[in-house]
Amino acid sequence: MIDARARGLADIYAAMMTAFIGVFFWAYASLIYRVPFVHLSREVNLVPYFLCVTGGMLLSARDVSRRLAARFHLPDLGRSARLASRQVAIMALLIFAMMFATQDHRISRLFLGTFLVWCWVGLVFLNAWVPGRLARFVFQKGHRLPTVFIGKPESFAKVRDWIANKEPLGIHPVGLLSPEHPASQPGAVSVPWLGQISDLPRVLDEALVGQVIMLELPATDAEAVWVIGACRERGCRLLIHSDIEGRYTQPLVPVTLEGRHFYTLQEEPLEDPLNRLIKRSIDIAVSLPVVVLVLPPLCAWVAVMQRLQAPGPLYHARERRGRSGAVFCMLKFRSMFAAEGDAASESMQALSEDQRVFPFGRFMRRRSLDEFPQFWNVLVGEMSVVGPRPYMPLLDEEFRQQTQGYRIRNLVKPGITGLSQSLGFRGAVLEEEMVRRRVYWDVYYITHWSVWLDLQITAKTLWQVVAPPETAF
Repeated sequence: MIDARARGLADIYAAMMTAFIGVFFWAYASLIYRVPFVHLSREVNLVPYFLCVTGGMLLSARDVSRRLAARFHLPDLGRSARLASRQVAIMALLIFAMMFATQDHRISRLFLGTFLVWCWVGLVFLNAWVPGRLARFVFQKGHRLPTVFIGKPESFAKVRDWIANKEPLGIHPVGLLSPEHPASQPGAVSVPWLGQISDLPRVLDEALVGQVIMLELPATDAEAVWVIGACRERGCRLLIHSDIEGRYTQPLVPVTLEGRHFYTLQEEPLEDPLNRLIKRSIDIAVSLPVVVLVLPPLCAWVAVMQRLQAPGPLYHARERRGRSGAVFCMLKFRSMFAAEGDAASESMQALSEDQRVFPFGRFMRRRSLDEFPQFWNVLVGEMSVVGPRPYMPLLDEEFRQQTQGYRIRNLVKPGITGLSQSLGFRGAVLEEEMVRRRVYWDVYYITHWSVWLDLQITAKTLWQVVAPPETAF
């Protein structure tokens, strides 16, 4: 099957890269011995570091299979750079752990550092260049898989790019069997029309077909049984493409539980208890020092400035909706003049020239300093450092009515910052399209969560504190 071919190639490639990096380690060490200012002595035992390097490559082999298998043969420099960064990071972690455990002061740090840099550069280009050549080398003409497609011409048009991408894996399109001639839809089909679906047995016998791909779920059980029987009788592989998403106009994620197959609306990495534990540990590691060391002097500074410009309470504490819709009280430094107001007036979003905001409050909002008390919300478990931003109750209900799938944001804890904010979608929401964009990226974050994504969002947010975007207010 196609997935087995892709996984196998990824495993072969991972083994090749492990061997290559191992050979490069010794070759680079032999070269560095001759460089006087590096100070790498031949008495230093390099075997433990060699084991760390090859061990790091072996540990990253799962990452190679997971990230390269689906599009193994398609060059992508950006994806290759990200994969190389993970591979080198694992090697560096093992090397530094070895240095710390053995207290080895004789090994040259310059040697190890430059070795890791050259590894990253080499892996970036190898990850982009080698997989495609390897696929074409392994699946030459003798290993090609003649494939017949069954379905409507418009269904073929939807997967045409996917078919073209799989040709380096040996997938060789033979033709299409469909209930209607594709001549009525010029350009939709780039392979010959072989006849009606009832012609399948004849085509399988004449063309020596190795695989049949049904482009839609069978219309009836009888049709499914007939196609399966024809393929089994002739020893032909069968792959059925599910068009259930098109039927329900909603992307669905297949899930297998104890041999039973289900569809769900989205992936949820943070339903994994280990991922939750990791994210919560990071939240505590970040919020505890901020609450203990940063927040007290910051509170004193803000209190003085408020007293000078806009006397009143230090904090602005209002209800927000958190994970699973639970209501909590979110803290912010007060950035507006103190005034009694109802919920409707408080839900009015602040604009760039809003007269309710006093001068120092404007500075805090632009630099996101008014958000720092929310580290207390993070510490007590009501929020996370990274997650969808919570809105005021009236705005929350208004946005829910405007945007389909808005409540998916409540599947995780809200955050001090989020993917939407790191991409520049912050400030007042003045039109429905702005809401939809924010919700899109919030849902993307929920379905694609990783520690690496959290680190990227945090880094971008810290940079925006130093250099605020135009939308910051």
